[in-house]
Amino acid sequence: MTALRQRMIEDLQLAGMSKRTQEVYVRAVRHLAEFCGKSPDKIGREEIRSYFLHVKNEKKWARPTCTIAICGITFFWEQTLKRDWSILGLVRPAREKKLPVILTCGEVIIIMENVKHFRYRVCLETIYSLGLRIQEGTRLQVCDMDSARMVVHVRNGKGGKDRYVPLPKRTLQLLREFWPMHRNETWLFPRIGRGRSGKYDLLNPINEPFSKSVVQFAFKEALKASGIRKKAHVHTLRHSYATNLLEAGVNLRQIQTNLGHNSPATTSIYTHLTGVARDKARQHLDEIMNELP
Repeated sequence: MTALRQRMIEDLQLAGMSKRTQEVYVRAVRHLAEFCGKSPDKIGREEIRSYFLHVKNEKKWARPTCTIAICGITFFWEQTLKRDWSILGLVRPAREKKLPVILTCGEVIIIMENVKHFRYRVCLETIYSLGLRIQEGTRLQVCDMDSARMVVHVRNGKGGKDRYVPLPKRTLQLLREFWPMHRNETWLFPRIGRGRSGKYDLLNPINEPFSKSVVQFAFKEALKASGIRKKAHVHTLRHSYATNLLEAGVNLRQIQTNLGHNSPATTSIYTHLTGVARDKARQHLDEIMNELP
C-alpha cells in the first residue's frame, strides 16, 4: 500500500466514514489513477475531465456510480491533497427522475417459489420482509435477532447508521429452520466453500457471510424462471417492501424509520407507486367527470 493511499484511508477514518465508504472512495481514486497511468496526486484538471467523459460516454455509468466516484475523488483532493478544484462540480451528472420498478406481493411470492436453494430463498425473503439493502441482509448476525421484542438490529447501514426493524413471525420461523443447517455462531447466512456439494460442513465452518454476487445471481435466476418480465433486482425487493406496506395502510413515517431514510422526501417517492393511490385518484376523477355536462 502506498503512503498516499494509507493517508487517504486515515483521513476517511478520521472523518468517521464507514468501512464500506472507505473501500468505494479508495477504489474510485484507484480507477482514476489507472485510467491516467500515473499517481493520483499528479493528475490535472483536463485528465479528470477526460476520465469522466470516458465513464459517461463509453462506460455508460449510471448516475449513482458517477456520484460515488465524484465523492471519492473530491474527498481525496480536498481532504488528503488539500486542493480545491472546481472541475469536480462541473462533471456531476444531472439528477435522474426515474421511478423504481415495483413487484406486487403476488409477484414476490412467485419469484421466491422459483429460488432453487433454500439458503438463498431464506436470505432473499429476509431482505424483502425487513426492507433491507442487499449488504445489510447478507451481513446479518445471529446476535442481531431479538425474538423477545420481535425486532432486528440492522448494523452499520448506509451512512454508518444502525436501526431496528420489525421482525415478522414467518421470517423468524424461516431463520430458525435454516440455522441448524449451518450452526454458525456469527453469521445468519455463512458462505459455502468452493468444491463442496452445496451443503454446509458443520465440522469445517467458513466464518464469512454470503457474497452479494451469489444472492444477486439466485434472484436473477428465480426472476427468469418466474416468467415475470419486469427489470427487477435484489434492491427491487426493498422498494417493493415500502410500497406494499404503504398500500396496506402503514404510516409513511414508520416506513421511513424502517428503511433508515434521513428525509421523509426520500420515502415519499413510494406514494407515487401505490396502486391504492392510483385507484383513489381514478375514482375521484371519475366522480368529477360524472358531474360534467
